[in-house]
Formats: sequence, structure tokens, C-alpha cells
Amino acid sequence: MSQSAIPAAPAGAAAMGLFERYLTLWVALCIVVGILAGQALPGLFQWLGTATVAEVNLPVAILVWLMIVPMLLKIDLAALGQVGAHWRGIATTVGVNWLVKPFSMALLGWLFIGLLFRPYLPADQIDSYMAGLILLAAAPCTAMVFVWSNLVDGEPHFTLGQVALNDLIMIVAFAPVVGLLLGLSSILVPWDTLLLSVGLYIVVPVIVAQLWRRAALARGGPAGLDRTLRRLGPWSLSALLATLVLLFGLQGEQIVRQPTVIAMLAVPILIQVYFNAGLAYWLNRRLGVAWCVAGPSALIGASNFFELAVATAIALFGFQSGAALATVVGVLIEVPVMLSVVHIVRRSRAWYERG
Repeated sequence: MSQSAIPAAPAGAAAMGLFERYLTLWVALCIVVGILAGQALPGLFQWLGTATVAEVNLPVAILVWLMIVPMLLKIDLAALGQVGAHWRGIATTVGVNWLVKPFSMALLGWLFIGLLFRPYLPADQIDSYMAGLILLAAAPCTAMVFVWSNLVDGEPHFTLGQVALNDLIMIVAFAPVVGLLLGLSSILVPWDTLLLSVGLYIVVPVIVAQLWRRAALARGGPAGLDRTLRRLGPWSLSALLATLVLLFGLQGEQIVRQPTVIAMLAVPILIQVYFNAGLAYWLNRRLGVAWCVAGPSALIGASNFFELAVATAIALFGFQSGAALATVVGVLIEVPVMLSVVHIVRRSRAWYERG
């Protein structure tokens, strides 16, 4: 594939925009708005929560598509041709994403939620909280990775190839990994709903996004794709915020009763992010990988596809489940914790290159 066919950075993803930079603030506002709206309009939220067809909540399905498809438009599957050029960094990231991160999160969930924090959490939600943490860790990040990679001067072809490869692996590995870990945690696995979620929220959006991407490039080239992404950006962000308001409208009463739940759920998520980022970074250094590849490798190894996690948690366990709440905690802390990883990677460049 020619150099001109793969841009130096994905269209629309070269820098962190206003929304991404203050994502934690927007999520906090959604918590407040959702709780207040849920108290004021309980009938409306209950109706939205039960608007399902074949176990699929229609409002959520529409909102998730609006969230995910614009993000997947940034992924160039043709970049898979670049994978061989950075095979050590690719192998490290794939290993951390699929062989370490979901299992380390299951272990941390058992340690903190199932053991240390158990006396302070609602007993009937313990398994659900752990399921949400597993869902959050089982899907590696996609679109936001381009932002993180840009902030550490990451090698763009590596980032494109790695994200494209993760998307393909996710199609076949997400359901088995989630099913295995939920089963090991003695959590009932609704396989029909899980497989339906994979089809609705991974397979179909990937196909639609790739067809749409090709059409946009055919009509207007990279500039045309960039215009499409800019037009869709507000819809994607609005859909994410609307989903959070809907979720907290139904979760509000629980949160008001247990305000410390969010802090306790954040603990294993924080540890998991720093552990997996550090592991990927160290492994790349041991393998002699260039810093411009190791940086995005560490960030891809640590971040999560929280949109997919939220949608799957709602589909599997419902709006008012602890699983849905646990995945939203991941959204709440995503930006500040990942920015701290970016800072660590940049500050440690001299140490890394001495190795």
C-alpha cells in the first residue's frame, strides 16, 4: 500500500478536542442531570428502559450505533499490511490486550470488589459489578487511541495497524473471553444475548463503517473523509452523553444511596490501567522496540473501548445493573488516567532510549 494511502494521522483524530479533554467533567454533569431527570420523570425513564425487541433495547442500540460507527470510520483495515513492519510492538500489545488485561481485571475485581470492598457494597450487585469490570477490560480501545498516540508522537502506521488488528480480533475473541471470565467468576453467561451484542455492536458497525469510509474516500479523498468525520462528530458525542443520562436516570436512586460505590469501582480500574501500560512499555523496552512504537503500544494496552462495554453491559444485565454502572466508571476516569500515562511515557523517554 502506498504511503499516500495511509495518512500520517487518521482524519479527525490528530488532536484532543474540547469534548475529549473535559470528558470527565461532561460525565460528571451527566450523572447529575441523569439523577435529577430520573427523579423528575421516572415514568419516561422506565419506559425507555423497557423499550426492547428480542432482548435489544432500541434507544440504546440507536445511541450506540451513533457512538461507534463514526469512531470506526477512522480505522483503515488496509493498514493491516503494515503490521509486519512493527511485529514486536504488535505482538506485545496483542498479548497485553488479550492475554493479560481481561484476566488481570478479573483478578483485581475478585480482590477488591469480591473480597476487600464486599462489606461496603450491595450484596446483590457484587457479581454484576465484577461482570462490568470484565466487560470493560475485554475490549481494547479504538478511536481514542489515535489521540493518545498523537500526544506521545507515536508512529502512525503502527497505531493504524494495531487498532485495525484489534478490531478484527475483537470480532472473534470478545465473546469467548467475556464468556470464559464470567463463567470462572460463577456469573451466568447469557450466550444468546452476548453473541447478539457482538453482532450488533462490533460486526455490523465495522462492516458499515468500512463501506461508508470507502464511499467517502471515493467521493472526496482524505479531505472528504475528514469532512464526514467532522459532521458526524457531534452526533457521536451527543449519543454518548445521552446514553449516560439515560443510564443514570435509572441508576440515580442507587447512586444517591451508595455514593462511595463509584470510588470503590474506580480502584481496580486505575490499578489495571497503570499495570497494563507499564507491562507493555517494559516489554517493548526489553524487546528493543523504538520509543515511538512503545508509547502507543503502552496506551493501547491500557485503554478500553468503553462505548462497547457500556452497550454490552446494558444488553446483558440491564440499565439498573451494577455491570452498567461499573462500565460507566470507566468512562468517568478514562481521560485523566490516560493523560497521566501519556505524561509518564513522555517524561520517561530518555530512560527508555538508554535501554
